[in-house]
Amino acid sequence: MDRRSFHSTGVADRAGLFTATAGGRAYAAPGHAGTGHMAGGHAGGPAAAAYGAQGYPAPAYMVPAYGAPAYGAQAYGGQTYAGQGYAEPAYMVPAYPAAAYPPPPAYVVSPRAASYGGVLSDGLAVPWTLKLIAAGDLNVCYAECGPVDGPVVICLHGWPYDIHSYAEAAPLLAARGYRVLVPYLRGHGRTRFRSEHTPRNAQQAAVAQDLVALLDALGISSALLAGFDWGARTAAIVAALRPDRVKALVAIGGYLITDVQGQADPLDAEAEHALWYQYYFATERGRRALLDRRLRRDLCRVVWQTVSPTWQFEEEVFDRSAAAFDNPDYPEIVVQHYRWRLGLAGGERRYDADERRLAGRPVITVPTVVLEPALDPFTAPGRGRGYRDRFVGPYLHRTIDGIGQNLPQEAPGEFVRAVLDADRY
Repeated sequence: MDRRSFHSTGVADRAGLFTATAGGRAYAAPGHAGTGHMAGGHAGGPAAAAYGAQGYPAPAYMVPAYGAPAYGAQAYGGQTYAGQGYAEPAYMVPAYPAAAYPPPPAYVVSPRAASYGGVLSDGLAVPWTLKLIAAGDLNVCYAECGPVDGPVVICLHGWPYDIHSYAEAAPLLAARGYRVLVPYLRGHGRTRFRSEHTPRNAQQAAVAQDLVALLDALGISSALLAGFDWGARTAAIVAALRPDRVKALVAIGGYLITDVQGQADPLDAEAEHALWYQYYFATERGRRALLDRRLRRDLCRVVWQTVSPTWQFEEEVFDRSAAAFDNPDYPEIVVQHYRWRLGLAGGERRYDADERRLAGRPVITVPTVVLEPALDPFTAPGRGRGYRDRFVGPYLHRTIDGIGQNLPQEAPGEFVRAVLDADRY
């Protein structure tokens, strides 16, 4: 089954990556003898063995739609989070009665063509779980798959995308013994602010702190981080400022940490043309377009087509991601993010120290694999030479021909290979 038919037959309408089409059958996870994690000494290890020997049971419930009341501000002892205080207890979404939500079939990834290599050689059936946890300023909604005791990989999406950018890659990693977490970033999907009084701020340091808060809330001391666009920037910031929390890094697009003052000079006309939507959001007209659901979706679809010119995605594939753009904070988060990057909006004082450090383009010391999508209009010329000195640890660079910005969804095999290589370091 190719990727086009997989998307059209393997996912129910509006169900996201958590259920298969009605009437499909569930599959037990294969034994995967000899296909344990290939890097970092995990092959045949406890995580891989547990997965191979036991498989994944079918999920016990279908994730229900989350109504707005479930995401209201959560008070703990009458206090809200302030500054860097992340000592409040985390909580999980309470279990839902199985009778009310019948079990869906597992999410199936069919065997792949040889062009992707051995990484995608297995037929897989990996159930997902959608979870919610209080982490810093947010109630973070995230998808999880893989053994709970496996090495952790956190996959971070960009704009205008959501967790479905990893719909194919994440189950493949789970089958190799990884515990894979894919959170909705602030302002996206089912992630919500815990307080109505928290500024809807999306400067880079704030989004990065969300990730650190998520690691804290889940009790994860260190994880392999991977992402593109907003996600690559977020992962790189945490790797630069908190390398103790990062085992390795997969950075799609290179070194994306922003120096607002340093990028004030104009670029050549072609490069400026590719940034059209950022300038659009600097206007009231652009903000109003994001507030209109139809215009918002049309705008995001145009960006998909522009930055991934060869990706032939079905409308259903776009629709399941576009549902994440209906988050009530989405317009404000997107507008503030791009206005901040252009130096047209301020950030919060609590992030000033981090932003000063980031303005100096700090080096990244953790093992890193950089993937450059050749058709992404934002790919820097020179195959990474312009930022090579920013990575001072073990480093590997690949340019992926024929692929645009949403690399994990366009070329999941290349993404999985990069994670395995980064972990091998």
